[in-house]
Amino acid sequence: MDASVNPLDALPDRWRPLAERSAELLRSHQDQGGAWPASPGFAPYQYCWFRDGSFIADGASAAGLYEEADRFHGWCARVLERERPAVERVVAMLEEGRQPADSDYLPARYDLDGTRHEDDWWNFQVDGYGTWLWALERHLTRVSIGDPTTYAAGIETAVRYLVATGTDTCRDWWEENRDQTHVATLAGVAAGIHAAMRMGTLPDVLVAQALALAERCVSLIRTEGVHDGHLVKWLGGTDVDASLLAVAALYDVLPLDDPLVTATVAAIELTLVDGGVHRYATDTFYGGGQWPILAVLLARHHTRTGNPDRAAELLDWVISTADSDLLLPEQVSPLLAPDVLDEWLDRWGPSAHPLLWSHGAFLASMSTH
Repeated sequence: MDASVNPLDALPDRWRPLAERSAELLRSHQDQGGAWPASPGFAPYQYCWFRDGSFIADGASAAGLYEEADRFHGWCARVLERERPAVERVVAMLEEGRQPADSDYLPARYDLDGTRHEDDWWNFQVDGYGTWLWALERHLTRVSIGDPTTYAAGIETAVRYLVATGTDTCRDWWEENRDQTHVATLAGVAAGIHAAMRMGTLPDVLVAQALALAERCVSLIRTEGVHDGHLVKWLGGTDVDASLLAVAALYDVLPLDDPLVTATVAAIELTLVDGGVHRYATDTFYGGGQWPILAVLLARHHTRTGNPDRAAELLDWVISTADSDLLLPEQVSPLLAPDVLDEWLDRWGPSAHPLLWSHGAFLASMSTH
């Protein structure tokens, strides 16, 4: 890695202040063990998610924060090594035809020291473990001398877990809809498996199982994850969700020029975009606002498909959501369901601000400009 080169130096002047502030936030809010809280000031998010943390780490790595990204990936590998007996129990139960309780599965979030946080959170989500593998490979590729064998035990545990659970119903990116199989989740699983295969540390006996899982995920997306020519939120559904942008723009599970991808982006632009990007049409979380991470994701699609002007417009919108201290929120107005906002304010107070995923996503998008 060449720490003397700052990837942020080449950015347009109007984007550099937020990028530099984002890098500063990721440095200052990382726990010494490597974990990042989803939001340092919002109590429900003061934990480390494999999904959110992996996207944050991808932004850190893209911005040249290689040591910080290393620490996060080391934290993930250590968590997975410690969780190996739990994974073995889940695998055995499923092989015996017994259905594990949600508490038997690996949780989506951990305390910053890497221990499980035992509560009634909506924890059964498998996409984070695929996303970690995806982000790890990207980081190791950026630093060029990164050694995947350092993470071999964690990689193997993650893959074994995904082989057992990767096409089951679970909660989605938004921690909802436990009884569905979600297209964005399948894409994250497939991307993680592809990354693990390329890193080349899996034992031979696991390679064939992993490859079969990735092929199964893509097949399900193409056959049961489609309605009216576009991808849908979950298998057999009809609605779009902005997380579907990740299928191609981030995970590369489908080609960017695939007609399914083109139609999905068009449907999202038509139904969920109004300056920023809403999660889905019936969203009521904190009133259903617009999320900077999703505007960044849409910008990445347009950058990678040769539409830099539209990408720049979206990134400029993201910058407009930052406060005077250049902190990015989780979401902003306009709201789809303003009548329910007070219910969330009464429950948890104002929504997360800053959201470190927002800052990580912004940094990651800079690597494509």
